[in-house]
Amino acid sequence: MNDSSWGAPPSARLRGPAQQGPPPSLRGKVPSPSAGPAHDVGEAAQTRPMPTVPHAGGDPWDAADRDRGAARPSGPLFRDDREPERGPRRPAAHPPTPPDRPDATPSGSATQPGESGSADQTGSADVTGETKKKSAGRNLPAAIGVGVGLGVLVVASLFIYKPVFIGVIAVAVVVGLWELTSRLAERKDIHVPLVPLAVGGVAMVVAGYVRGAEGAWVAVALTALAVLVWRMTEPPENYLRDVTAGVFAAFYVPFLASFVALMLAADDGPRRVLVFLLLTVVSDTGAYAVGWRFGRHKLAPRISPGKTREGLLGAIAFAMVAGALSMQYLIKDGAWWQGLLLGLAVAVSATLGDLGESMIKRDLGIKDMGKLLPGHGGIMDRLDSLLPTAPVVWLLMVIFVGGG
Repeated sequence: MNDSSWGAPPSARLRGPAQQGPPPSLRGKVPSPSAGPAHDVGEAAQTRPMPTVPHAGGDPWDAADRDRGAARPSGPLFRDDREPERGPRRPAAHPPTPPDRPDATPSGSATQPGESGSADQTGSADVTGETKKKSAGRNLPAAIGVGVGLGVLVVASLFIYKPVFIGVIAVAVVVGLWELTSRLAERKDIHVPLVPLAVGGVAMVVAGYVRGAEGAWVAVALTALAVLVWRMTEPPENYLRDVTAGVFAAFYVPFLASFVALMLAADDGPRRVLVFLLLTVVSDTGAYAVGWRFGRHKLAPRISPGKTREGLLGAIAFAMVAGALSMQYLIKDGAWWQGLLLGLAVAVSATLGDLGESMIKRDLGIKDMGKLLPGHGGIMDRLDSLLPTAPVVWLLMVIFVGGG
């Protein structure tokens, strides 16, 4: 007798009631609907070929068997014994965590729609399960402490001995030039010679205090010439780019700062410088306070998204009030209406200076020019609104009350 049909794979025997063959204990006997109990059958009946399932790639459990729910030997024997279908399973919103790492999320878990794999903005857990805190911005206590310390240093040096304040300006200029040239080299591969810039910057400040505006102009011209000559000691590649950046740095930092020295040279120089610093700080404070509370319309979103038109109006209002009071009570022969014009000009120039610095930092792809001042950034991040405001205040003071 040929038994090859019983050697079929399990899928052929467990495919269903219509296709199942007799178990090994009933070989030679088949149930008969009319006869009732099993009876012997002849050789012809026993040699009836049984259906076989072709092997696909050596695996009897092909795709068709899986689609029809064919049972494996390790699963339930009949189709009815299997668990009922529950529908497609959705991933859990919060996958179970392993007991050995309660703060971890399984690496294979999928991110739910609407969730982000990072918690930089939402504060939720990222793919590693570690909770991140929202960025709190600048360190406010450190910023206040540094600001108060700088204010005390400036005021003390301003009213005790004028040359000491000139030294403070010179140090700020040199550090600012170092920050600017370092960022240009790091981010744009622009190599500006720092030595002639630093020496020329100090010379501009001192010449402005000793010789007036003419001395400052002569110093800036000599500094630009020194930058061109110094750069000649290096290969000619990118010469024009480097010296152009050097001349820009000479005008942007030390030349604008020299107008503070020009104000200080007057008889009431310390008061003029104090008004200049006070109005600039008040303008920045008013812009921040009003913009934070009422700001809705962006002023220059492509340059500085945090600045608003409402903040600019706040800066103008605060600076005009402070200017009227300062010119009336701090400057000899000053008038309140002059202070209104001075405050308006300071608010506009300080805002433009802040936007200009933001434009430079966006081009360089950085947030701060340095990290020297905790909570503030670098020296240049504090000089951004002061530098362009200095020539404006000096000029208006000369027009209103004379050169002194």
